[in-house]
Amino acid sequence: MTAASRTTGRWSVRPPVACIGETMAALVPDPVARLEEAGRLGVRIAGAESNVAVYLADHGVPARWVSALGDDPFGRRIRSEVAASGVDVSGVRTDPHRPTGLLVKDPGTEATRVHYYRRGSAASALTADVLNDDAVRTAGLVHLSGITPALSPGCHELVAALLEVPAAERPRPVSFDVNHRPALWPDGTAATVLLGLTRRADIAFVGLDEAQALWGAGLTDAAAVRELLPEPRVLVVKDGGRAATAFDGDRAHTVPAPRVEVVEPVGAGDAFAAGFLAGLLRGEEPVRALRLGHLTAGAALRVTGDHGPLPDPARLAALLDAGPQEWAAGTDHG
Repeated sequence: MTAASRTTGRWSVRPPVACIGETMAALVPDPVARLEEAGRLGVRIAGAESNVAVYLADHGVPARWVSALGDDPFGRRIRSEVAASGVDVSGVRTDPHRPTGLLVKDPGTEATRVHYYRRGSAASALTADVLNDDAVRTAGLVHLSGITPALSPGCHELVAALLEVPAAERPRPVSFDVNHRPALWPDGTAATVLLGLTRRADIAFVGLDEAQALWGAGLTDAAAVRELLPEPRVLVVKDGGRAATAFDGDRAHTVPAPRVEVVEPVGAGDAFAAGFLAGLLRGEEPVRALRLGHLTAGAALRVTGDHGPLPDPARLAALLDAGPQEWAAGTDHG
């Protein structure tokens, strides 16, 4: 086993990682204010899968983002910013007939509301033919989320085609983050569709709260979610700011979340997934991979955007090796 290849069950997790999914331009009040009171909007970018790719690149893991953008200023800006983060964007298509998706954030005291303008976007027109792209075919791991199958029938077909190959016959493992967005599933099919897709993944991520919302309040803890989802070789259940549990086959590993001063929670789940996957790709044991997930999520929690800076390498290494008391004290100290 090397830092470039970790054997987990029957397959080897290795880079590069291909992250497939839509990224949109994001309009955000600047300075932070309610949208109806804002005098100015800043332009940022937002996308679950590109977030994962960028954080993987931050960890030194070769990552690719695979998607489609409109032939417009927003599309060119997104491509440039993701590429500048060290992510390979050669698998990103330009659609001359459809626009780049757009979202507008409305920050509030309790939560941030997001208004989406993505119907008919370039990425929503993706289909299973994207799986023939070299950026996907030559990847060592493919990561996607439950956002993509909600965008259009073609996008659903893309995800289903990737996961319909029996796990024992896949040329590369598939990582799937449930990432439930209720507004994208007005027809009420989310629970059934996302359960079926998650069960076919090799590595799966789900929040305890979203598992309860999708599949029943009786899922009171991570063990109950594992009983519902025994198929993924690795299942990670995130319990908000409390803890995360990784099931590696029959073994369970739980790591409490360190204390972090939260500025905004948006993007933290994507950051966690990237950190955990980076841990696997570096050959870390599950507990250390979970710690790396928490530390990466902390970078997102401290900023108003989706992407924040990681601790410097020395601090990161120290936190991975920290004793239980130092770890519990939180990453904002020391």
